[in-house]
Amino acid sequence: MNTAYFHLPGLFEFYELYRVFLPLFREHREYFYDWCEIGSIYGAPADCLWGGGRAGFGEASPRDVLALMQEYGISARLTFSNSLLREEHLSDRKCNALCRLFAESGGVQNGVIVHSDLLLEYLAQRWPGLYFVSSTTKVLTDFRELKSELDRTDFRYVVPDFRLNRQFDALSALTQAQKDKVEFLCNECCWFGCTDRKRCYETVSRMNLGEVCPEHRCAAPDADGGYRFSKAMKNPGFIGVRDIEDIYLPMGFSQFKIEGRSLGSALVLEFLLHYMTRPEYQLNVREEIYLDNTLDLF
Repeated sequence: MNTAYFHLPGLFEFYELYRVFLPLFREHREYFYDWCEIGSIYGAPADCLWGGGRAGFGEASPRDVLALMQEYGISARLTFSNSLLREEHLSDRKCNALCRLFAESGGVQNGVIVHSDLLLEYLAQRWPGLYFVSSTTKVLTDFRELKSELDRTDFRYVVPDFRLNRQFDALSALTQAQKDKVEFLCNECCWFGCTDRKRCYETVSRMNLGEVCPEHRCAAPDADGGYRFSKAMKNPGFIGVRDIEDIYLPMGFSQFKIEGRSLGSALVLEFLLHYMTRPEYQLNVREEIYLDNTLDLF
């Protein structure tokens, strides 16, 4: 069977969770599906001008984060998907320092998730050792646009809008080279009929730039309920663990993104259990995580 590579949320935001989970993943590999690996962990510290998608709140030290990823041979991705960057924003000292640290770390290659072509060009010239991922904040819902994005040599991976997840006829017609670059967003809870998704992301971009702007009001049905994994599972674009094993891997796809940077670590643990952990060992993993006295999951 082909290997599924999961791209996990909370590089900075859930550092303490991964500090406990990654040794478990290495030392008790029998707990986890043998057809899956961790492709990367992504995120951004708090107050990053280039940040987008979600407002980052990670407080972990970048050097500590990078050391953990290097210890376990996992690619670290900076989520710098702000869609509204201008030339004057490129000189931001904090974001440049992070890119320099991640680009010059040695070992496994690190990457950046980007929306802005202005930022992409800047980073590619300044730190060619980084790889780049086309952000889902572009809201690529037209399959022709997705194919054009996949054909761009700038990107190692492209994350389409979750509403393309089950366009199986079109997906199966992609070349293998294109399939290798598709990174599916599996567990989105956003309303499938949403027409404001791009505006929602733009609001986050403005907030990260420090602009005064009205808060985006989600008009989706039952938006007040917030994220629920049980609700995400009913979404027409949801990709569950059985879908990956029975449909997507046999079709030739291998890259799967799990969202959750703005959620709590207890919910992220549920994602790790659902997607990566054999059912008969899920209790073992929960116990190991919950009984670690240094970790506050709530």
